[in-house]
Amino acid sequence: MKNNKIFTGISAFLLSAMAFTACTDDVKFADSFIEKSPGNTVSLDTVFNSATYTKQFLTGIYALQYYGLPYSNNRTPHSSFSFTSKLDAMTDLYQHHWNGADAYNLYYGGTLTAQSTPAISYSDDYVWNAVRQAWILINNVDRVPDLKENEKKSLVAQAKCLIASRYFDLYSVYGGLPWVGRTPFTGTEGVYENPRLTAEATCDSIVALLDEAIASDALPWKYYDGDGVSTEMDATNNTGRWTKGGAMALKAKVLLFNASPIYNSDKPYFDGNTEAEQQHLVWHGNYDQKRWQRALAACQDFFTANGESDPGDNKAADVNSTLGDRTYHLNGTQGAAWEIISSGSKKTSDAAKVDYYRQAYRMGYIYQGSAEVIHSTRVATVYGSQGTFSWWSWANPANGINRNSYNPTEEYVEMFPWSNGEPFDWEKDSIANRIYGEKGKLFYQYVSVRGGLNKIASRDPRLYENAFVNSQPKTLAWSTGASSGDIFELWLGGNDASTNALKLDDHGVTPIVNEKLLSAFATGYGTVKYVLGEEYHRKFMHWVYLSYDEMLLMFAECKAQTGDLEGALKLVNRVRARVGLGKLETYNDSYYKSHGGDITTDKDALVEQILRERACELGMSNNRYYDMVRYKRTDWMTKPLHGLGIIRMKKNSSNIYVPSYDPYIGNDKNAGLKEPNVFDYKKFRLQNRERVLWAYQDQPNNPEVTKWLLCPFPSSEIMKGYGLVQNPGW
Repeated sequence: MKNNKIFTGISAFLLSAMAFTACTDDVKFADSFIEKSPGNTVSLDTVFNSATYTKQFLTGIYALQYYGLPYSNNRTPHSSFSFTSKLDAMTDLYQHHWNGADAYNLYYGGTLTAQSTPAISYSDDYVWNAVRQAWILINNVDRVPDLKENEKKSLVAQAKCLIASRYFDLYSVYGGLPWVGRTPFTGTEGVYENPRLTAEATCDSIVALLDEAIASDALPWKYYDGDGVSTEMDATNNTGRWTKGGAMALKAKVLLFNASPIYNSDKPYFDGNTEAEQQHLVWHGNYDQKRWQRALAACQDFFTANGESDPGDNKAADVNSTLGDRTYHLNGTQGAAWEIISSGSKKTSDAAKVDYYRQAYRMGYIYQGSAEVIHSTRVATVYGSQGTFSWWSWANPANGINRNSYNPTEEYVEMFPWSNGEPFDWEKDSIANRIYGEKGKLFYQYVSVRGGLNKIASRDPRLYENAFVNSQPKTLAWSTGASSGDIFELWLGGNDASTNALKLDDHGVTPIVNEKLLSAFATGYGTVKYVLGEEYHRKFMHWVYLSYDEMLLMFAECKAQTGDLEGALKLVNRVRARVGLGKLETYNDSYYKSHGGDITTDKDALVEQILRERACELGMSNNRYYDMVRYKRTDWMTKPLHGLGIIRMKKNSSNIYVPSYDPYIGNDKNAGLKEPNVFDYKKFRLQNRERVLWAYQDQPNNPEVTKWLLCPFPSSEIMKGYGLVQNPGW
């Protein structure tokens, strides 16, 4: 038999370079991948002559998946390099305050070219390694003598999902792609054989693979710990593997992209004269409502397979988890306290309600056994400080490194409504008795009770899980969600913010902007998502690739785009209900009609609110970047962003409130003074640094702006001459 070499030439990939692990299988790397390595290579004959080695080979492909939290000081894969920056940092939600990061230099500074590397690299993110390796497995799995037939089918279906996911990672930021096909790979070809497919053909090719995986009877719908007998279905040992549920969710997401205005439009996003546009590599050449219908059907298929013919009416399942551990559903906190909250009993304080809502939201994405996580990826470096360049150690404000501080912007924070669901309106809500003064409640409301004040979170519970805000307690009980302890002092002179957002002028009188780099609170807010302290220390940190709440909101968007606004509202309201928010349409007359349009009759007005809900629900997940691209929202790219300067107000000897630039923890607290609850607020334009695209605030459709909607292909790849056409503007 021909001794085919797996790793040769330009497509060579050393397993020893992997930092990932897909599941709980023991992964052997480099020479230890086989018991006796034949020289410095691994042969097909060796790998596919053993079920054990073949399964390990698949695990190695899982190691090549995209992981969304920069954590390493190793440049490969590029997206995991700590200097690279998350896609979210290029949106209106976050500002990255580290001048060593690509967001700061390439994107904010506008220096990205076809000679530099975008946040997700076409050539340096292991995409083609994963695709090639997966096809090798598919083409050779029948050679394995000791694999059962159902095991072979399972490995093939998983490999097809891996190929599809890696293609989607590029399709979402580059458009149409070269397609590496099914023909047996001998290892002697170059990495690429074909020119770019059209955007639609790329979508169809991805979906075809997913359809094949979905049709396989070897993929479970979901791994679960239910019968205590079947190890094949055991979630503990299989979390992170692709499932039928994951394949159906990814299909819906790919088709959502395909139907979105970036591709599905009567007008291309650039100027229409570039080669990529003329060949329909970056758009479809027309608008077709059937594309939205196709995405809608994929969403419906997922929920039908999940046992939900109408997920908009299934709110009770989220609270009580009655759907069982074999299905996906929104996470709900169990126990008597949660039952009291869900029934509206007055026995539960308003403060406790918000904590429990936060806990339900938090455990939905962070807990690796969550029924809300449809597919996730993970790394083999620990979450905590032992991993020198780990996400947690560089993002945790207590560590003081702050290189992963993606500071939430004021624009992001204002997207979160009040705790009852009423939209937040700065112009209306900045009235003295709403924000400033003893009755102020920008983030917390202080209600007088016997013996002092009762502190109640006044905003959407998801805000406190996406941004550290002023006066937020630092301690979160992992098992109950209860918040307690010292607060984040984010005012000028406070223990945490100090002078990192505001400082006093040279005369020591007037606060002025002092937006410092490498500050955890440079915008007046701090990073929370995936930064949860010691409770998750020394555990393998997963990143959610697909989730159930995202599926609900995708379904809502598809319904809105196909005319079912009532159905869309029901789905959005289900997501909002999980954190105690009122129905969206409740505020239609009082707010939405005068702020964008009637959400019960105006499709565009409703879609705008769905995009806002996606930002609140899916922070730090790349989805805001995807939405910006999908809807060609160059207005998000060009609008100047802001931070919030905070000034503590304290009564003087004349019983008049005056600014106080002192911390609370320490002398004030030790002297028995109550927690500060009166503040003045100063919105300021971010200055360090201003993004070059802000200069086009009045020209959002200028080609110098629109070119940023899709990434540039590396010029080195263009020059190889295999048919790769550059994206418009680059």
